[in-house]
Amino acid sequence: MSKVLEVKNVSKDYGDFKLKNVSFSLEKGYIMGLIGPNGSGKTTTIKLIMNLLSKDSGEIKMFNKDHIADEVKIKEKIGFVYDGDIYPSGMKLEKIAKLIAPFYKSWDQHIFEGYIKKFRLNLGKKLEDLSKGMKIKFSIAMALSHKPELILMDEPTSGLDPVFRREFLELLQDIIEKRKASVIFSTHITSDLEKVADYITFIDDGEVVFTDTYCDLVENYRLVKGKKEVLNNHKDTLIGMKVNKFGIEGLAKSDSCHTLTENEGVLLERPSLEDIMYYVSTRD
Repeated sequence: MSKVLEVKNVSKDYGDFKLKNVSFSLEKGYIMGLIGPNGSGKTTTIKLIMNLLSKDSGEIKMFNKDHIADEVKIKEKIGFVYDGDIYPSGMKLEKIAKLIAPFYKSWDQHIFEGYIKKFRLNLGKKLEDLSKGMKIKFSIAMALSHKPELILMDEPTSGLDPVFRREFLELLQDIIEKRKASVIFSTHITSDLEKVADYITFIDDGEVVFTDTYCDLVENYRLVKGKKEVLNNHKDTLIGMKVNKFGIEGLAKSDSCHTLTENEGVLLERPSLEDIMYYVSTRD
């Protein structure tokens, strides 16, 4: 299948933080979620893909082209939603749109106006007068109105209310189905990814811990709960664990759980993405 994004052994050294040999790829028509603790390198990775930061080493290709050598052509095909102000804050929304639209040959004013109406935005307002949630809605409208083939989003749902978050996720799925677009979606709200993601890439302390399909990922791990006296003898099986008044809870690879099920009082459950992220990132 056609790859819209290839990240190969990309590194960036800040001195106090290093992104180390990050690699993953995404094919056309799929959604990938980037997860990881705060400060793990998710935003840095997205900025490197967008060439907002210069990489120290490695290779990034988009639509089979180098992301720097063919930057102008590539960015015509990209929609970008960032958790922060990327447009002039003192400018009215209508003026921002008129300023940005000419940079995209495929800009569709009808689509833009449809999103403005759907999101209940007032084009006469200045960006600085909007709430965080409304700013994100405007960024989404701007990012989607030129019919991008790849949508990059850094924490797009963090300032949205639960009702609109669900509507937005449904909108993304609709775009994927109708346009065969692809999405990179960085978020700490892992429940959002459980609804829409085809692939998950977990970045921790600047390194890719795993990149896998969502379905395979949740099948490869099990949440383990049991009595202290039982699970204390199986610490080597657990990737991470915590002790509470009821006993021990931890994470284990599914293929290593056969010894645990033989013990009385051990419960195995399918983990959430949050469970996997928590235990993998807090492991010894």
